[in-house]
Amino acid sequence: MIRSMTGFGTADGRVGHARVTVEVRTVNHRFFSPSLKLPSPLARWESEVRELLRQRIARGHVTLYARHEREAAEAEEGLRIDEARFAGYVGQLRALAARHGLADTLDVATVLRLPDVVATATADEPEATAEEFLPIVERAAAALTAMREEEGRRLATVLLDRIAIVEGAVERLAARAPQRLVEQRDRLRAAVRELAEGVAVDAQRMTQEIAILADRLDVSEEMDRFRSHVAAFRAALAAPGDQVGKRLGFLLQEMLREANTTGSKANDAAMLHDVVLVKEELERIREQVENVE
Repeated sequence: MIRSMTGFGTADGRVGHARVTVEVRTVNHRFFSPSLKLPSPLARWESEVRELLRQRIARGHVTLYARHEREAAEAEEGLRIDEARFAGYVGQLRALAARHGLADTLDVATVLRLPDVVATATADEPEATAEEFLPIVERAAAALTAMREEEGRRLATVLLDRIAIVEGAVERLAARAPQRLVEQRDRLRAAVRELAEGVAVDAQRMTQEIAILADRLDVSEEMDRFRSHVAAFRAALAAPGDQVGKRLGFLLQEMLREANTTGSKANDAAMLHDVVLVKEELERIREQVENVE
């Protein structure tokens, strides 16, 4: 089944001493365009994350955001006050105050703000590893893919409904074309007789002109190619390969080309009505196909 280029996925887990949440969002883009926002403890694995996403997403603008949060209880347990350094600061500050005749207004908060008085104990903390972080990204990407596939199923239904409208109009055009040629032939003969006003007309020349007119107005080749493109469009939806969106876009361009050629040859109100309908539906399909991976 085809995939939409719009989606969202999230996952979380433990990496070292922290809780990590990964969010992945995608929107439509002609190529694979990643944008990674990793906090500094995870930034060293940016290349691995980029490659993981590349393997799972063929096209689309991809935004990955990771949040790195130390759990509150562990953060408090990890704090340590260097009492020796604290006492050293107090002694030096009081000595300076006495030497310069300053009031002794020291408080605990003031000393705690001085460099290296409060430290984070890291000796017993587990080291963060790629083996912990990358599976979280993998799960977020899997959730994203599931959402894109679900959206793709809905897109496929819409596209099949639209292409059925186009197919019906093409069949009406193909059915109308032979009768239109007969009408044009009869109209040409009537016009010649009226203009000749009883003067003899070269029958062979008349036949040649009618043949030229029929060739100029014939749309049978356009109809055959159009049917072929519609069949290929349906096949691509039924068994999509890599970057099926590009293939669908190409087929739409070819169908629009045939519609324009048919319209230029039509010279018939009924046929022109269906040509306009086809072009309108192709434009609606194109807007949807732009969001197909």
